[in-house]
Amino acid sequence: MAMPNMADLARPTSDTRSIGVPPVFIARGLCKSYGGGDATVHALRDLDLDILPGEFVVLLGPSGSGKSTLLNILGGLDAPTSGRASWRDHELAGADEAALTAYRRDHVGFVFQFYNLIPSLTARENVELVAEIAQDPMRPEEALALVGLSHRLDHFPGQLSGGEQQRVAVARAIVKRPDALLCDEPTGALDVETGKIVLSAIARANREVGATTVVITHNAAIAGMADRVLRMGGGRIVSIEANANRCAPEELVW
Repeated sequence: MAMPNMADLARPTSDTRSIGVPPVFIARGLCKSYGGGDATVHALRDLDLDILPGEFVVLLGPSGSGKSTLLNILGGLDAPTSGRASWRDHELAGADEAALTAYRRDHVGFVFQFYNLIPSLTARENVELVAEIAQDPMRPEEALALVGLSHRLDHFPGQLSGGEQQRVAVARAIVKRPDALLCDEPTGALDVETGKIVLSAIARANREVGATTVVITHNAAIAGMADRVLRMGGGRIVSIEANANRCAPEELVW
């Protein structure tokens, strides 16, 4: 029996939403290397991937598997060494910095493991910074309500718990109504129950804002809330699993 082609598996076919719907993210032959000679590190190796509009994808894999490198290229934060990467009609590979800056500003919301809030600004003011440069933003109060923080609008980061600070970071990412929400270990610094609250905020943004969402994590339990789970190793996608039914974050166990 012929072995399945991993590049074909990376393109969603079993989900009924894929019928007639073009992908928003496309990667073909994507490679990323650092260094040179014997010290060359191959972070991505000939990777192919399609992601559909509104899809919730979880990238799993150990440190060094290429998850963050892939996310950074999709987000316009890094450039591939070779291959193609695009968002709709935006070619990301080979784009200049001005084009990538406009792409990040207009289309992408980022959530990282560490919150990176400005300590001297309130929750509302931290979110407002992004709203001021967005084309069609929500009101900051609306974004904070979406993550359950209407009662903490005028609190400073130092007055918020870690989970609350991360929810402010999610609100800051979604206030611009991003087309794509890219999350790098968003629960990595949080306890289980707090992590579930943050994941609920991300899932709600995916559902209600309609943002195509990619979450990278070491935590295999989070896979249950995804449409598709992509496991990475050695700079490649080594397996793909589609969930017939997504779990609610509160149902996850780890």
